[in-house]
Amino acid sequence: MGYPRAVNFLELLLPDFSLILCGYLVCRHTALGRPVWEQVETLVYFFLFPVLLFQSIVRSPMDLRATSSLIGAGLLLGLSGIAMAYALPHLPVLGKNVAAREHAGAAQVAFRFNSFIALALSERLAGAQGLLLVAVLIGVCVPLFNVGAVWPMARHSQTGLARALLRNPLIIATALGLACNAAGLKVPAFLEASVNRVGGASIPLGLMAAGAGMQFGHLAQQKTLTVGLLVIRHLLLPLVAAGLAWLFRLDAPQATVLLAFSALPTASSCYVLASRMGYNGAYVAGLVTLSTVLGLVSLPFALGLLR
Repeated sequence: MGYPRAVNFLELLLPDFSLILCGYLVCRHTALGRPVWEQVETLVYFFLFPVLLFQSIVRSPMDLRATSSLIGAGLLLGLSGIAMAYALPHLPVLGKNVAAREHAGAAQVAFRFNSFIALALSERLAGAQGLLLVAVLIGVCVPLFNVGAVWPMARHSQTGLARALLRNPLIIATALGLACNAAGLKVPAFLEASVNRVGGASIPLGLMAAGAGMQFGHLAQQKTLTVGLLVIRHLLLPLVAAGLAWLFRLDAPQATVLLAFSALPTASSCYVLASRMGYNGAYVAGLVTLSTVLGLVSLPFALGLLR
């Protein structure tokens, strides 16, 4: 496998980290306090981010036959992350230090990914082909990851899973995007620029809302859970991806995209989802921030495994 060309990971991740920091400072040192950001979270969750998800899925046609090996590896990677995240409360010794409710809201951090960074990174690593490959991974993995994120929260709060899924705007947008992609439908050209701008607004506002909700004290209270989730996201998943790339005999571009995909920072919308479903959004926001920083280490590590 060829090693991908050099990428400045600090340059790639700094914008996300800066927006999180900006939200934190604005919320605490200006008149734009928590009530304002609660409304922003609602806007991002119910409108802006679903539009981004829909457009990212329908934008590029998915060649399922040509990428079947990558799809298989991506789905197994996702299932591995979900299984490891779900297993944390049941581990001997460690499990007794994991609070069930905090785990339900935060488990998603271990396997979800920042799709904006995924798209930007794949283009830098493998050009137009990289964009197409990561679009395929987004299309097949987002439904799995969204169900994986919602299930423990719905189960712990004793709300029906089917009801929670059917009412979740991220899952609705994903399902609609996949249906339109399969039918060959796209956003009309005259609306595309507007749709792109609406979806694009979800990234900065979602990251700033995550910063506004941060309370680092919650991280210290859940040290075992924090370490467990971030070790899965930034160490174990890249190792699993390397094994799957070898097992499925992926070519160099596909292996590169899969390894990068495995080490991405977690999704900024983890915070919004946890907060809107009634869980500890402040704790999840702290995890999102730490995950963004750890991406500076895990991405070079994962791509180094290609050697």
